[in-house]
Amino acid sequence: MKFYLLKWCSDGGEYMMLETDRLVIREMTQDDFGALCKIMCDEEVMRASYESAFTEGEVQSWLNRHIKRYETLGFGLWAVVLKENNEMIGQCGLTIQNWKNKNVLEIGYLFQKAYWHKGYATEAAMACKEYAYTALDADGVYSMIRETNSSSQNVAVRIGMKIVDRDIKNFRCVDMNFLLYGIERGV
Repeated sequence: MKFYLLKWCSDGGEYMMLETDRLVIREMTQDDFGALCKIMCDEEVMRASYESAFTEGEVQSWLNRHIKRYETLGFGLWAVVLKENNEMIGQCGLTIQNWKNKNVLEIGYLFQKAYWHKGYATEAAMACKEYAYTALDADGVYSMIRETNSSSQNVAVRIGMKIVDRDIKNFRCVDMNFLLYGIERGV
């Protein structure tokens, strides 16, 4: 898979964008709120990762956190946009997550259910993995995936990850079993 990393100055700032054969992966803006709600307010989509859908207020907080991460870290979860129609179909990107008192660089992804099983999550996650290695000089990348979320586990395997650990995480007052998938640079 090939991808292109594009950076340019826009209004005095730097803007990050990845491009694959079918996708543009770019920073989210407030204009993406509606598309983000299509993902995060959908009960079926969110049950796999977070047990239940988010409220619009929780989606806004999520979006605000990632916009802040772009400013402070230079990365976060990004909008995944189909080239063919310029529609935001999901989000995929990099975050720093805590796993057993250690910070790990995580590839995360969530997509509208209409775009599941079409290879978009794998394509976006692969581009994010390559970005982590080339732009951030990461030694490895990880994905924390709920034990019951076989679709996300399949994406992790397709980009070369394997299970490296297990733990129980509490999200929104619910204890859930998670698997840590990972891959070291050069593997």
